[in-house]
Amino acid sequence: MLNTPVLPPPSASMSIRNVRDLFEIPQDVTYLNCANMAPQLKLVTEAGVDAVHAKASPWKLSAPEWFSGAETLRRLAARLFGSDIDGIALVPAVSYGIAIAAANLPLTSSGTIVLLHQEFPSNVYAWREMARKAGARVVTVERSAGKNWTEAIEEAIDEKAGIVSVPQCHWTDGSKIDLERIGERARRVGAALVVDASQSLGACEFDVQRVQPDFVVAVGYKWLLGPYGLGYLYVDPRWRHSGIPLERSWLSRAGSDDFTRLTDYTDQYQPGARRFDMGEFPQFVLAPMATRALEQILAWSVTEIQGALSPLTEKIAQLATEEGYSVLPPDQRCAHMIGIRHPAGIPAALPSALKEARVFVSIRGDAIRIAPHLYNDLNDIDRLFEILRTHGVH
Repeated sequence: MLNTPVLPPPSASMSIRNVRDLFEIPQDVTYLNCANMAPQLKLVTEAGVDAVHAKASPWKLSAPEWFSGAETLRRLAARLFGSDIDGIALVPAVSYGIAIAAANLPLTSSGTIVLLHQEFPSNVYAWREMARKAGARVVTVERSAGKNWTEAIEEAIDEKAGIVSVPQCHWTDGSKIDLERIGERARRVGAALVVDASQSLGACEFDVQRVQPDFVVAVGYKWLLGPYGLGYLYVDPRWRHSGIPLERSWLSRAGSDDFTRLTDYTDQYQPGARRFDMGEFPQFVLAPMATRALEQILAWSVTEIQGALSPLTEKIAQLATEEGYSVLPPDQRCAHMIGIRHPAGIPAALPSALKEARVFVSIRGDAIRIAPHLYNDLNDIDRLFEILRTHGVH
C-alpha cells in the first residue's frame, strides 16, 4: 500500500505465552480490558506510521493499489470468519453492519425481533427502528434462574420470530451463547440470524459454516487488535447478489478499478459482499494497521489464543469465588473474558482505587468485567485481586 516498507513478519505461535514486549504497555500498568479496546501491537503502530508517511507522496500510488490492500485485508478477515473472500465487506462500525442487515432482512407486522436483555446499544437501536416502521415487536430475552442464555433464546424463537440478533457471548460478562443451536432453531422457524461478534472474534473459535448466519459483524479494535474505525461484515451468499447497500460508492461498482472509465456509469457491483463496503474502504492508513493485526492473530491462531486465556479466566473465577463474588460455571462462559458480581454490589470507591493503582478493567452493569489477553499473566490477576481485597466489598 503506497509503497510502504516491508515490516518484519508477525511473531509465531511458539512465543504466544510471552508476548508482552510486542505491545506498548508500561510495566506499571495491569491492563485487563481488551473487551473495551485492545492495546496496540508495536507492529501495528509501525504499519500506521509508515502508512502516514507514505500518504505524503500520493503520486506513488498506482490505480491497483486503491484495491489491493483492501483485498489483502478482506482475505485475512475471511479466514477468521471461516468464509470465502467474497463474503466479507469492510465497514466502519457494528452499527453500520447492523444497519445493512436491517435494510435487507424482511419483517412482517406480525413478526418479532429477538434481542438480549442489556445488549450493547449498536445491536439495539436499528432493530427498534425497524420494528417501529414495520409495526412489529422487539422481544427482549432475559436469563432466568436455572436457564442459560442459549436456552432462554431458544424459548423466545417461536413461529413469530423474523430476526434473531445476538452475540457469541454477552458483552457485560462473557456469558456464552451456543450459536450453532441458535442458528438451527432460527432456521427451523424461518428466522434470519444476525451476530455481533465484536466481543469474541479473534479470541473465541467461530465458523460461519457451522453457525450459518445471515450477517455477522465485528469491530476491529477489540479482540482483533486493530485500529478504531475499521471492522468486518460477513454476508451469507443469499444476500450477496441482490442486497441493498447503505451507500452508493463508486468504489463498490463493477469496473471501478479502471479510472479512465468512471463516467461509464453502471448498475453492476463488485462481486460478493463488496457491494456492502463502506465508502472510502481502501483506508490507506487504517488498512495496513488492521492487516498487521490480523496477520498476528492468524500466526498465533485463535485456538491457541483461546487456550492461553482460559487459565487466566479460570484463575479469576477461583479467586473471585474465594472473595465472595459470583461467577458463571465454566460451561456457561467463554474462555477469554469473565464478569464477577458481588451480592453487595460494587463499592463506589473501587473504580478510583483501580485507576490509581493503574489496574484497568470495566464496570458493566452490576458486573466487574475482566478481559485479559496474551500480554497478561497470573501476576496481573493477583494484582487485580489485591485491589479488590483492599477496596472491594467487606
